[in-house]
Amino acid sequence: MQSAGCNAILPLRQFMLIARRSCSVKAHSKVAGSQENVPLQPPISGGKMRGWQLHNYGEIEELQLSDKLKIPQIRSSNECLVRVRSTSVNPIDLAMLRGYGATVLNKMRCQPGEGIEFPLTLGREFCGELVQKGMGVDTCKGSLSLGARVWGVVPLQSSAGAHAEYVAVPSYCLARAPEELDDSEAASVLYAGLTAWSGLYITGGLGGPCGAVTSSGGGASKRVLVLGGSGGVGSLAIQILKSQKVQVLATCSENAVEMVRNLGADFVVDYNNSEAMEELSKYAPYDIVLDCAGQGGQKASESNFDYRQYITFSSPLLANIDKQGLGLGAIRNIVDLIQTNVSSVSQRGGLVKWGFFSPAPQGIEFLQRLVEQRKLIPQIDSSYEFADLPKAFERMRSGHLRGKIVVKL
Repeated sequence: MQSAGCNAILPLRQFMLIARRSCSVKAHSKVAGSQENVPLQPPISGGKMRGWQLHNYGEIEELQLSDKLKIPQIRSSNECLVRVRSTSVNPIDLAMLRGYGATVLNKMRCQPGEGIEFPLTLGREFCGELVQKGMGVDTCKGSLSLGARVWGVVPLQSSAGAHAEYVAVPSYCLARAPEELDDSEAASVLYAGLTAWSGLYITGGLGGPCGAVTSSGGGASKRVLVLGGSGGVGSLAIQILKSQKVQVLATCSENAVEMVRNLGADFVVDYNNSEAMEELSKYAPYDIVLDCAGQGGQKASESNFDYRQYITFSSPLLANIDKQGLGLGAIRNIVDLIQTNVSSVSQRGGLVKWGFFSPAPQGIEFLQRLVEQRKLIPQIDSSYEFADLPKAFERMRSGHLRGKIVVKL
């Protein structure tokens, strides 16, 4: 195992990053604090904003910037309106641009009888300033007071995402942003972090029932293999697991091995090195193999190591429905899951499960605590200005990311 060197490097790296952040975060805190003492002027009803829209599914060329979009209106008592300061581009944004999940998500978005699919604004996470809130938003603890600096996520079924100057979301989808992170860092945690958390604790049951329904975490002494440890989800999954005293092994490309070691992984291998990959069988069986590399469940039984659970975020669920419709697509999903598990159980002794993003408040609380304890540090691959958002999509399309892609407004 190669944990001794890794554990020595990580605290030093954390100290340097924390020192770098302190000035900018303190400065922002002073500004935010002064704003909270002054009543905010809410956006004028029917006011306009800038945002990137999609009028047809396709490639990046379909993204259109407009400065005449209507500012979202709060439509229920538990909604909040946020002025976006930073956002990100995730793999799901690129997939949705191409029409992924359109059949299911459009039915969830549209009111009965409407059938209006476009325009869409992508963007699943953000950091910004709370400017309006519904009457039912709880402010007993003052965490969601007007002017507060918040971070949050946008439910997948929403047609108005965070690639705009304002976004409206249910109050359970956001919380006060940690002071330990600047705006760009705060906009790069929740979507990938909640995806990793949900896969491990809801789908994988890593912390037992309490780990899924509370922010307690858990999983000490378990052994987890993370496939794709250098990407947005994988890099956060490693840090989540190490914070819970889980033994972590990871795969990545050769030029990312050192980065993944610095995240705290106990053993890291280059997935292109067949001899190194053979080493993974020595640590089997794994309690969980977490597929953050997009391999999918069909590849599970082809691996050279045993596991109890193989959890992939690349399920065919929405794609099957897109191709075959709700009825036949649902049948295809059941058949796929059965066939995959028959092969997986017979050859590797474990089950294949599908993991999904979940905007769970207990997950946000769990991630927030790790950030505050300095046990989770987001990795930024690249940063772009709002007007250059298509370039951020091009970076996503090129692949081999080293963390998250951030867009600053």
